[in-house]
Amino acid sequence: MAAKPPDDAGARTADQYEWQAVMAAADGLSLYLTALDAHGNLDDGDDGRLLCEYHEDWVALRNGDAELVSAKHPGLTFGAYSTLNSLAGDGGVAHLFNRWLAMQERPTCRLVTTAGTSGECQQLIKLAEVARDRRVAGETFIASVSEITLLTNFGKSLLKHCDGLATRWKPPDGGEPEVLPEHREQVTRFLSMFTVQDSVTRKYAPHAAPSMYAQPVLDKLGSAAPAGAVWEAVLALFRVRMRAAGPTPTGGLPTVLAFPLGGAASTSGDRETELTSRMVTLADIDLAIRTAIAHPTGFAPLPRLVRTSRLAIKMEVGGCSDNTVERAEQLRSDWTEHWRDSLAFDPEARARQQRLNRALLRINDAAAEQVKRSGTAWGPQLWRELEAALDRQQRTLPDDMDVDLALGGLCELSNRCQVWFSEGFDVASEQARRRPVGGGGS
Repeated sequence: MAAKPPDDAGARTADQYEWQAVMAAADGLSLYLTALDAHGNLDDGDDGRLLCEYHEDWVALRNGDAELVSAKHPGLTFGAYSTLNSLAGDGGVAHLFNRWLAMQERPTCRLVTTAGTSGECQQLIKLAEVARDRRVAGETFIASVSEITLLTNFGKSLLKHCDGLATRWKPPDGGEPEVLPEHREQVTRFLSMFTVQDSVTRKYAPHAAPSMYAQPVLDKLGSAAPAGAVWEAVLALFRVRMRAAGPTPTGGLPTVLAFPLGGAASTSGDRETELTSRMVTLADIDLAIRTAIAHPTGFAPLPRLVRTSRLAIKMEVGGCSDNTVERAEQLRSDWTEHWRDSLAFDPEARARQQRLNRALLRINDAAAEQVKRSGTAWGPQLWRELEAALDRQQRTLPDDMDVDLALGGLCELSNRCQVWFSEGFDVASEQARRRPVGGGGS
């Protein structure tokens, strides 16, 4: 525990993938919502679907149109894309531009990001909005002198970060590639099809998603089902498809006689069938939503065990883990059993127990002073400090008692509200809140 690893990217990487799945699921629900008719029925003729982790993080497809989507969460400490190089590289816009070129400049493109823009990047986004308005209105975009400079600078950033672009833009007579007027026109066409979407951060996305993304769909369906259950059902689809792990029509069967002599070339439909494991269709989303509406408890988080003993409540409030609480309850039970017979038949046992209780309270008093921190949960630290203190004083314990049993004595004292794992509070009120009607607990 004390040795630090050379890197700690695993958890952040998993968190990043989860955030991307959340954003893709939001897109899927948006496509689904627009495909519902006034009665909440899915339009059978709508072929909307999302292709995950192929050309980009995902591609939204509908009726022959496509949108390439790149999702970037640069980190909670990252403020804004402030340079064109950072937008092209870290923001993934150069990669979007590359895939847009490969698709013959036909799809629209979108950057979903938690970062803002400033400086030249902000100017470029505003230029993109103007270019898009001109394209939609069927008008020609004519760049001003300052806009020509901005387009040229962005073109230079693309040359640095877009693989293969230097070859595409290389002059016919050789020499170094440069941003010529025709390249600026191409960049302008790209910007007219490019948008930036602000997104909620990884920290808040799981909490905000049900109300932000699932609830509007439930409202359209006229359902009172829990939004959290519906959201979890849809998100589960995208978690799987992001890993290309969805079901395929042929399962694991091998491909037989794939390319015989005289056989026809594969079509885009054949290719789409091969990509089924990465695809989420509106029918998939519809089935997930209606299943969650019918069986919401099947998608709800597992309920936590409700403990009602004073010891467990105090340890949970102090931040102790479930494993620690379970161990403490067992040690307390062992302590009670140890003294049951002694107190019944040995007249001196009560005095020995009281003397030991005083010693344990003294140990707890010293340990609490070591770990107690205002405004933080210090229960786990107290538990470890109590164990360490008893280890140091093991020789002073009675012959028939080990460190674990003595720790059980501290647990019993906590159950009597003489040992705390946090600042003091009204344990009885919390017990009453947790207990079922007619239930009990000690």
